[in-house]
Amino acid sequence: MKKIDIFKRLYKDYTKKYLDKIILSIFFSILLAGSTSAIAWLLDPAIKKIFIEKDQTLLLIIPLFIILAFTTKGVSLYIARYLMIIVGEGVKKKLQFDMLKTLISADTQKIDKKHSGKFISNLTYDVQHITNLLSSAILNLVKDSLTLIGLICVMFFQNWKLALISLIMIPLASLASRNLGKRMGKVTTEAQEKSGSLTTYLVELFKNHKLTKIFQKENYETKRADIHLHGLMEKNKKITTLLIRMSPIMEVLTGIMIAILIYYSGKLIVNNEIEVNNFFSFLAAMMLAYQPVRSLSTLNMVINQGISAASRILPIVDTVNSIQDIKDAKQLKVEESKINFENIFFKYEANEENVLNNVSLEFEGGKMTALVGHSGSGKSTILNLIPRFYQPQTGDIKIDNQSIYDVKIDSLRKNISLVSQETTLFDDTIKNNIKYANENATDEEILEVAKLSNSDEFIKKLPNKYETIIGENGVRLSGGEKQRISIARAMIKKSSIILLDEATSSLDTETESKIQEALNTLTKNKTTIVIAHRLSTVLNSNNIYLIDAGRVVDNGRHEDLLIKSQLYKNFYEKQIKK
Repeated sequence: MKKIDIFKRLYKDYTKKYLDKIILSIFFSILLAGSTSAIAWLLDPAIKKIFIEKDQTLLLIIPLFIILAFTTKGVSLYIARYLMIIVGEGVKKKLQFDMLKTLISADTQKIDKKHSGKFISNLTYDVQHITNLLSSAILNLVKDSLTLIGLICVMFFQNWKLALISLIMIPLASLASRNLGKRMGKVTTEAQEKSGSLTTYLVELFKNHKLTKIFQKENYETKRADIHLHGLMEKNKKITTLLIRMSPIMEVLTGIMIAILIYYSGKLIVNNEIEVNNFFSFLAAMMLAYQPVRSLSTLNMVINQGISAASRILPIVDTVNSIQDIKDAKQLKVEESKINFENIFFKYEANEENVLNNVSLEFEGGKMTALVGHSGSGKSTILNLIPRFYQPQTGDIKIDNQSIYDVKIDSLRKNISLVSQETTLFDDTIKNNIKYANENATDEEILEVAKLSNSDEFIKKLPNKYETIIGENGVRLSGGEKQRISIARAMIKKSSIILLDEATSSLDTETESKIQEALNTLTKNKTTIVIAHRLSTVLNSNNIYLIDAGRVVDNGRHEDLLIKSQLYKNFYEKQIKK
C-alpha cells in the first residue's frame, strides 16, 4: 500500500470518529502557539520599558502578562495532550480489536501458517507505533507547526533580515530528517521481526519448560534467549540512535545560527538598524523555535515507523477467509446425521502432494464409524474437513444429503462436537470450561454432564470444586481429568455428530476405562467418527475404514477386516503382541 492510501485508511477507519477531540486539541494548540509567541514578544517591552526607559508603570503589568502566557502555555499543552491520549488509546483498542476479530474468525489454515508469537508481536509492537503515529505525531505536527509559525512572525516583526537568516536552519533540518526517516522505516521493520521472533521463542519456552528441565537444556536455552534479546537490543539501539541523531545536528545548526546572528546583529545595532530590546526578543523567539523545529525534524521518523507498522497490520485486518458462507446459504437441517464424502481430493498447500486422493466415505446416522491407519495416512484430515476447518480442492461432503458448502457454517458447527487427544482448556474455572460449549447451561446441566463424564468424582475433591481455577491448559489436572472435562464440555453442547480424534491415547488402563465409559455415554445414538491407534477402542464400531496414504483401501466390521485385509490384520496382531 502507498503511504497516502495508508493515511486515508487510518483516518477513515480509526481517527474520523475522534475528529471532535482532534479539532479541540488543535484549538488548544493554537492557544499554546499564541502564548509561546507572546512570551518571546513580551521581552521587547520588558527590556525597553523597564530596563532601558525605567518605566515603573509596567513593572507589575508585564510580569503578570508573562505569568499569564506561561500558564496558558502549560494548561493548553496539558489539555491538548490529554485529548490526544484519549484518541491514541481509542485507536489502539480499535486496531487490536479489529485484528483479534479477524484472527478469531480466520481460517484454521491461515492461523497455522504463522506462529502465535508473531501475531502477539503485531498486537503489541506494531499497534503501538501506529498509535504513536495517530496521536503523538498528529499533535506534534499541529502544535509545533503553529508554534513555529507564531515565533517566526515575532522574529519578522522584530527584524526581517535576521529572520531570513535564521530560516536557513529549517530546510537544513528537514533534509537531515528526510534521510533519517527512510532509514527508520527499514530499521523498524527489522526490529518488528526480531520482536516477533523473541515473542515466538518465549511462547515456546514457557510451553515446553518441563522438556527444558528433563533434558537439562537450561544453559542451551539461556544462550538462545541471549541471542534473541541481543538481536532485538541491536535493532532498538539503531532506532534510538536514529531518533537522537537529530539532537547533535540541531545543536550544531543552532550554534551556527546564533553565532551568525550575534555577528550580524552586532553590525545592525552599531548602525542603529535594531534596538537591544528587539534583538533579545528576536533571540528569545529563535531559541523557543528550537524545540518545535527539533520535534518536527524527528516527526518524519515517527511517521515512517507508523507507516511501516500499518503496512504489516492492515493486511491482517483485511484478511478475507476462503472458508465462508456462500450467498443465500441455508440452515443445515439435521435428521439422521448421515455423512457422505464424495470423491474428495485435498492438499494443504498448492505445491504439495495430495493428502487425500479421491476419498469417498459413508458414515451412518446414529452409528459409530472408525478410521484406522498409519500416522500421516489422512485420518485427522478427514475429521477436520467435516466442520470445515479446511476446504478440499474438489469433491463434496454431505450431511443428510445437504452439501456442507451450501449451508451456513454456524449451523454446521452447531451440530458437531470434537474431543481430541490434545485437550484444550482455558485458565479459568472448571465450571466455565464446561460451559464454554453452551454459555446458557444451568448449574444443574453442568452437574449432570460432569457426572455422566465421570468428572464429578474428582471435581468434588478439589478445594473450590467447580470454581477451581485449573491453570494454563488445565495444568493442575491430570491427563485423564482434562479429558473428562473435555468430554463434559462436548456433552453439554448436545450435538448430533461427535468427532473423536485419539481421545483415549496415552492413558493408563483404569483412566482409559473411565474415559471410555464417558465416551459411550457421549456417543450413544449419535453419529460418531472415531480415530484410535488402539484397536481395542474401535472393535465394536459399526464400520471401520482402513486409510492408507490418503486413500480408502478397505472397510467393514472388525471380524470381516481380519479375514479380508492383510494390512488390518497386521495392525491388530502387532497390538495383540504388545
